[in-house]
Amino acid sequence: MFDIGGVLLEWDPGLVYRALVPDPAELQWFLSEVCTPEWNGTLDAGRPFDDACDELAARHPAHAGLVHAWKRQDEMIAGQIEGTAGLVARLRAEEVPLYLLTNMPADVFAARRERYPVLGQFDGAVVSGEEGVLKPSPEIFARLRDRYGLDPGGTLFVDDAEANVRGARAAGFLAHHFVDPPTLAVDLRARGLAV
Repeated sequence: MFDIGGVLLEWDPGLVYRALVPDPAELQWFLSEVCTPEWNGTLDAGRPFDDACDELAARHPAHAGLVHAWKRQDEMIAGQIEGTAGLVARLRAEEVPLYLLTNMPADVFAARRERYPVLGQFDGAVVSGEEGVLKPSPEIFARLRDRYGLDPGGTLFVDDAEANVRGARAAGFLAHHFVDPPTLAVDLRARGLAV
């Protein structure tokens, strides 16, 4: 099971916002106090972008234009993380069952799946925006397990967020805290996978 952002695709809101907010300190403030990770989580859980942005812009009228720039999701992806995409291709060639488990709005996921070939290599996906449940909730891991008949003790979850790795382990899954493709490759080989 693979997470997407930070593992398969390089997601960076700064690709949009560095041009809009050139001062690094101001940008850091904006991303930690206005378009916060918690607020972004509501989008990942399925809240419509227009509703979320309108409500947040009303609370921060001086930053309304910047808030609405959050809708430029396609521009926040630098591309596939090629090292991980290569590992996925090798696992696919070995006929290893592959699944996605991601916190992402449903429409954003659909657009990214069309655009990035690595996302087409998977046998199934559970997307928070379709489920209304976020990682690291035990419920989203249970949905993936039940939907695809997975044995948690024999299924490895790969994510760059430590909280999600802990959530997977609490749900009985094996887990790898992703830092880079070479480290993941070493772990996969240690688990007997031909990559």
